[in-house]
Amino acid sequence: MKKYFTLIVVCICTATFAQKMKVKNGDFDFLQGQNEINVEFQYDDMTIYKEKLTENEYIDKHFTEQEEKSKGSGETWKKRWASAKELIWQPKFLELMNRYFQDDHGLSFQEGRSDAKYTLIVDTIWLYPGWDAAIMKQPAKVTTNLKFVETGNRNNVLAEVTSQNAPGDQWGSSFSNEDRLGEGYAKTGKSFAKLILKKAF
Repeated sequence: MKKYFTLIVVCICTATFAQKMKVKNGDFDFLQGQNEINVEFQYDDMTIYKEKLTENEYIDKHFTEQEEKSKGSGETWKKRWASAKELIWQPKFLELMNRYFQDDHGLSFQEGRSDAKYTLIVDTIWLYPGWDAAIMKQPAKVTTNLKFVETGNRNNVLAEVTSQNAPGDQWGSSFSNEDRLGEGYAKTGKSFAKLILKKAF
């Protein structure tokens, strides 16, 4: 009976939260015939946890918690968090987008392509890092706003999609908040790519 109860608890804690992706406006027909899409990531207005902490508030909070556990670990974590966007989150998103478009449609999504006709703006709205205690865990969640604009005229919005609670989880254990969130960005890229393929190709 005790083992059965433990199994139920584990299942509850590892349950995947449903991702909601909705087209707010526009369509994706403009992507047909394109070779490159410029991609920009924004984090200026994102909040974290249910308390909707700003990024600076979250960094201060987590830094203090880490330092209380082990002196010096807070500073190590701050460096890891600072590099997570460029080394984990953005590459994960781009990898999944390109996996679905590059080979079959000759379309690539890349940062720094300011000469591309269209730009995809990935604006992070809200993050939940999740947690992992080995036998029990809860996946991260990533909420973003995904907007295609004309590179030379940002006011011209061609399509806009909201993605809520993209789950970030891995097989086995992952004790890194940054890695779990990275899986949330990967899930966002995968779901977004599938949505575009369904609507435009």
